[in-house]
Amino acid sequence: MPVGAVLSERSSGELVTHFASLRVRVDGRGDLRLSVYSLGDIRSKLMIPITMNDKNRFSPTRIVNFVEQRASFELKTTERFEKFRINRIVIFTKQLYTSYPGN
Repeated sequence: MPVGAVLSERSSGELVTHFASLRVRVDGRGDLRLSVYSLGDIRSKLMIPITMNDKNRFSPTRIVNFVEQRASFELKTTERFEKFRINRIVIFTKQLYTSYPGN
């Protein structure tokens, strides 16, 4: 597998997944705003921001508690001169259902 590739056990999109929490290893200055979106941005949720430091010795975890087939995460800063560098993102998930009822 090439460096930087992502491995997925099942990426058919039929599974309903509980996105439990998000752990981000990030260095920077300012507040890192976190959001999660469903397919088509129909549902969304804002999470508690991460206050960044130039050097951190731990990776803060944020509760997501989001149930969807697929989700996208947005990490951003909003103020001028805020910057960040992400070293690692870990998303904790659990499969709930293999399909929606009637499928």
